[in-house]
Amino acid sequence: MSDPPERPLLEAEHEAFRRTVRAFVEREVAPHHERWESEGRVSREVWTRAGSQGLLCFDVAQEYGGPGVADFRYNTVLAEELTRAGAHGPGFGVHTDIVVPYLSGLGTEEQKQRWLPGCVTGGTVTAIAMTEPGAGSDLQGVRTSAVDRGDHYLLNGSKTFISNGSLADLVVVVARTDTGLGHRGISLLVVERGMPGFERGRNLDKIGLHAQDTSELFFEDVVVPKRNLLGEEGGGFVALMRNLPQERLSIAVMAAAACEAVLEMCLAYVKERHAFGRPIGSFQHTRFVLAEMATETRVARVFVDDCVRLHLAGRLDAAGAAMAKWWTTELQTRIVDRGVQLFGGYGYMREYPIARAFLDSRVQTIYGGTTEIQKEIIGRSLGL
Repeated sequence: MSDPPERPLLEAEHEAFRRTVRAFVEREVAPHHERWESEGRVSREVWTRAGSQGLLCFDVAQEYGGPGVADFRYNTVLAEELTRAGAHGPGFGVHTDIVVPYLSGLGTEEQKQRWLPGCVTGGTVTAIAMTEPGAGSDLQGVRTSAVDRGDHYLLNGSKTFISNGSLADLVVVVARTDTGLGHRGISLLVVERGMPGFERGRNLDKIGLHAQDTSELFFEDVVVPKRNLLGEEGGGFVALMRNLPQERLSIAVMAAAACEAVLEMCLAYVKERHAFGRPIGSFQHTRFVLAEMATETRVARVFVDDCVRLHLAGRLDAAGAAMAKWWTTELQTRIVDRGVQLFGGYGYMREYPIARAFLDSRVQTIYGGTTEIQKEIIGRSLGL
């Protein structure tokens, strides 16, 4: 696969890092991904190998074992390379971009010393448990409860659609610590592997992303010590709102990279595939379709890179992240759908990357907040 177009956003050190990531994916991920797809999860070894290569938790401070590089461009490069390879199994982005920032930003000194070194090495895999069977995009509707019992909370409830759910050693659980305070009654508790009453349900049978373990989690009278409260009691909802823009930007980064990968595979195919005695790329309709795909993909790239710049400067707000998330993911589904059409019957065969891209892309407009929720956020920002 060829390199992406040069971009002003990235500097020489980021492109050097890209070469490291690409070599890692070719060596440690690609040869095993088909097996992981059938097993429904990746190996623990790929996590520790990623950690040993410095591919996890870039912004964790050096005193906790991390590189201390708070530069989201490295996160961007990692996401792009995994996406272009169709390697959606390793949940490195969930770990590095979404969960660990809660530990770094809200954790006490003792918590950071206890948890972050393992996150950096890959010996500790993390997940965040927001969604419940009856509460998805509406986080204020969570029913998982954590009752104060003096020196601990008694946690009860269930979560679903949890990425890294079966592999996770630490799970940041969104729970209600006060039923009468609305969003001010939501807190974050860190549940650790092996706590009595913490059980994992089935690995969910999804239509795509088969190598990415996605599980149900159950909590029955789990004793969570007070020292595992992350941030202030009742501060969970505010913390979630503060961190969600980076999560949504991370999804947009993957969407833009997926559009580029699909465009590239389509261009290669229409040059090789013949119909009526000539390459199908020579037909005007095909050229027009690809011209549209190329233009929209370029717009997505420029837009996402600009959002990354704003994020680096601390100026990407919730509405901007929502714009990036919904627009790029909706584009991704359209781009890959057109790609399947260009491939014809072969596009419907799962052995072809375009078919897998079709299945893997569908969830992009759903997780991290649906398209409809993103539009609601944007609409409210307009004073409507």
